[in-house]
Amino acid sequence: MNAAPAIARVALVGNPNCGKTALFNLLTGSRQKVANYAGVTVERKEGRLRTPGGRPVAVLDLPGAYSLNAASLDEAVTRDLIRGFYPGEPAPDLLVCVVDATNLRLHLRFVLELRALGRPMVVALNMMDAARRRGIDIDVAALARELGVPVVETVAVRRDGARDLLAQLDAIGDAAQQPRQALPADDAGAPGVDPGAALHAETRRLLALAVAMPRRTAVIDDALDRWLLHPVFGLLALALVMFLVFQAVYAWATPLMDAIEAATAWLGATVGATLPAGPLRGLLVDGVIAGLGGVVVFLPQILILFAFILALEESGYLPRAAFLLDRGMAAAGLSGRSFIPLLSSFACAVPGIMSTRSIQDPRDRLATILVAPLMTCSARLPVYALLIGAFIPQRAVGWFNLQGLVLFALYVAAILSALAVAWVMKRWRRDRGEHPLLLELPSYRVPHLRDLAIGLWERALIFLKRVGGIILALTILLWVLLNVPAGVGIEDTLAGRIGRALAVLFEPLGFDWRISIALIPTMAAREVMVSSLATVYAVAAANDDAASEVLRGMIAQDWSAATGIALLVWFIYAPQCISTLATIRRETHSWRQTAFATGYLFALAYLAAFVAYRVALAMGLG
Repeated sequence: MNAAPAIARVALVGNPNCGKTALFNLLTGSRQKVANYAGVTVERKEGRLRTPGGRPVAVLDLPGAYSLNAASLDEAVTRDLIRGFYPGEPAPDLLVCVVDATNLRLHLRFVLELRALGRPMVVALNMMDAARRRGIDIDVAALARELGVPVVETVAVRRDGARDLLAQLDAIGDAAQQPRQALPADDAGAPGVDPGAALHAETRRLLALAVAMPRRTAVIDDALDRWLLHPVFGLLALALVMFLVFQAVYAWATPLMDAIEAATAWLGATVGATLPAGPLRGLLVDGVIAGLGGVVVFLPQILILFAFILALEESGYLPRAAFLLDRGMAAAGLSGRSFIPLLSSFACAVPGIMSTRSIQDPRDRLATILVAPLMTCSARLPVYALLIGAFIPQRAVGWFNLQGLVLFALYVAAILSALAVAWVMKRWRRDRGEHPLLLELPSYRVPHLRDLAIGLWERALIFLKRVGGIILALTILLWVLLNVPAGVGIEDTLAGRIGRALAVLFEPLGFDWRISIALIPTMAAREVMVSSLATVYAVAAANDDAASEVLRGMIAQDWSAATGIALLVWFIYAPQCISTLATIRRETHSWRQTAFATGYLFALAYLAAFVAYRVALAMGLG
């Protein structure tokens, strides 16, 4: 029996919204890892599979691209990697070009561009179930004959939806030895023929020969778009969707958060009762357990927010929201393409800033990068939840939760501030031109639970790694600062001295030295604010239980409501974490733009918190 060949490198490539990542998840499941390509911040996904014939395969999910004539960094990475020009990345042995079977008019053009490279290739007709439901008839054999490459059907949302593709991988054998196909001479290669016109003509010929389509768009898509893209009802629907998301972040996460808080309290009490009194017990109970527990408790809220973003993206609604908001965002100096990066920044500003590479106009891209940190990232949620729980009563206002309304107001304030900053930047950009939004509106789809689960698992691991790494290190460091020198009051420790020095700067905002201490490590990760306060107050009160509920009660007694409100407002604008500033530097290649972003965010935070504190005092909340 012959041994299985060495691992082949198979690259999945295709237009955005073709279901490529869903197919990647189906093929590789949990056997995948996410990183960045060397030298850039483009996401790199690679997974492993074994074909039915026993062939091990490494699968690479390349960034989505509309053309090899790259108009964005994502497309440039895909183009260079396919051609074998990307440093440190060998060329794939086989290209699997994933196309949306319901939208071949757009996707076949890219297939023809890839075929012209002469590399081994398979075309995967994805979403064939949706194509059949719409009455689209595709002559697969004729399409394969005309293209000169294998064509298989796939349904990425079914368990066996990649069966034909896996069989084709076995049939090809050693992909590197597959005969290479070249674009016929009467296509783009003919002298005097415009390549773009030739590709369009060949696409039309293939469609006429192999595809019978009763109508260009689905009936249900047209029906939904009449409402969801309506200039009035569409905006109301978008506002309702976002409002429900923020309400769910509070309402659905509560039982899980209560369970985590109970587990943290039990663990702290158990460790405290086991170890003798001394520095080690204080470090473990007040430093490690209280610090990490105070952050992990908010993981359910963060994952609920991620789940909604992933579901809206997979459903096909996000591009429509971008189209709907384009005119309004243009008035603020942005474009509809800025919507998805800014929405991604609600989860984390780092991927939001990275996703601005899809914005072709450099001025629009820079404006989006500079306002993305104003979006309320998930790292703010632990701080918001702590402060809202401490100072906003848990009661109903009509049909809604008052705490959820306050959270929604914080998000709205961030959005309006971002638009205002973008508008000011627009006044400075004298050479600004108008760039119409050209955007593909994919068919509506029901999000698949497997893809949502994989996406949430990846994000949970990223969050927990931050908790286990940066946050743990900073929490321990802060505990040390709070206990050196030993045997003195907290105000005389190293942390107390640093906090008192900073309190001179922050006193006009109502922030005391304890808050000033906790603000220091937030430059590494915003979530650390909660664990820092837990550590500070656990030591200051000599309390072994620094769970979130206890911490809320302690700060509610120690701070005025005006201070709590000012700190909430501070976190709307405060300069982002170091990783965000580093991402701005990498994406703009400019220390000047990075310094500008840091400076204007700090100035906005200080001014807004000062005004909020003074207004709250005037209202008798001091």
